[in-house]
Amino acid sequence: MKSTGIVRKMDELGRVVIPIEIRNQFNIMEKDPVEIYTEGSTIVLKKFEPNCIFCGNTQDLFDYNDKLICKECAEKIGHLCDEN
Repeated sequence: MKSTGIVRKMDELGRVVIPIEIRNQFNIMEKDPVEIYTEGSTIVLKKFEPNCIFCGNTQDLFDYNDKLICKECAEKIGHLCDEN
């Protein structure tokens, strides 16, 4: 993890402003969804990008039963049925 040397205070509603330099670096625009998760004692913010539930691919996705699957994984799953 790389330190930026930037420190921000949290406001009374629990909000923290992400500096424009960091938003630009990660192409985060106004109204973009940001994912929040933890790793041990660290809070991680990440620009949310929908991805395949199996391989993590972000290209050629389609929805199947409210889950995103890429074309490649769907083809692999289809071949599993052919093998039986």
